[in-house]
Amino acid sequence: MSSLVDASTAQDIFLFLKGFSSPLIVVLGPSASGKTDFSLNVAEAIVSKHRRAEIVNADSRQLYRFLDIGTGKITPHEMRGIPHHLLDILDPKEEATAAMYQSRTTSTIDAILKEGSVPILVGGSMLYLSSIIDALSFPEASNPKIRTELNAAYDKDGGASLYARLQNLDPDAAAAIHPRNKPYVVRAVELLGSRNTLAETKRREQPRFDLYILGMQWSREKLRGRIQRRTDQLFASGWIEEVRALLEKGYGVEDPGMKSLGYREIAAAISSEQWEVNSKKNEQELAKEIATKTMQYAKRQMTWWKRDERIRWITQPSAPRSV
Repeated sequence: MSSLVDASTAQDIFLFLKGFSSPLIVVLGPSASGKTDFSLNVAEAIVSKHRRAEIVNADSRQLYRFLDIGTGKITPHEMRGIPHHLLDILDPKEEATAAMYQSRTTSTIDAILKEGSVPILVGGSMLYLSSIIDALSFPEASNPKIRTELNAAYDKDGGASLYARLQNLDPDAAAAIHPRNKPYVVRAVELLGSRNTLAETKRREQPRFDLYILGMQWSREKLRGRIQRRTDQLFASGWIEEVRALLEKGYGVEDPGMKSLGYREIAAAISSEQWEVNSKKNEQELAKEIATKTMQYAKRQMTWWKRDERIRWITQPSAPRSV
């Protein structure tokens, strides 16, 4: 797959932009699928037609300051002059929620549209994306009693019974959430209650924006290779040193930002007595473990999106030139 925008896709985008007053282009896909480069090329294609374009982050981990290398966060130099929003807005000790994200993102998109620019929502965090493209309804505040009960239920057996309850309520939603992801499991059960599936929740409201959704798709074998290569590159770029610096700043594995995939594994590994500094074997084993877990997450991402007929999947784009 090339990250270039093929002529047919570009033409469809231009027609879409002419036909709607509140356009929102969405670029989604599993980890390491090339969303960043592709979204930049989409933005440049729009700019080539004398319109402005701005990118809005939809990666929950990139909301956090100091989590740069491991999240693959774009640098100012790599932005190619395209404005980016909702990066580095939280401290790792702050909890990110889909409701908070929905509020901040909706306001950001509204402001971009008001200025006459085209917003491009880019990322792979399923619930966060869904909060925008499906206009999910969230309670204004969690019920403290219910949240306490659900947390206690999770802690009682490590989440086994609560995850089983989620599977019974909504198998598709459960398939997209790792059973060890306590905040997501608890929140999903809290939101779904005992009557509604996620799909039913999604149907409650129509999205307030006009959507054009593009999905990056790879074969499982090729995606696995991309994930392993990217993980190796992140380690070579200093991911371990980044996590060590976070620990030295006083952040710990229980902080919301540090629970991000890869960060928690590295923090636990380098804090253990068995860790050998500068051991290539240790690093290789850790990179393999993280790549495996990332692939498992990528499968959950694709499970979440597989039935969404709005997504235009890009599997074999012809790309003789960039537009």
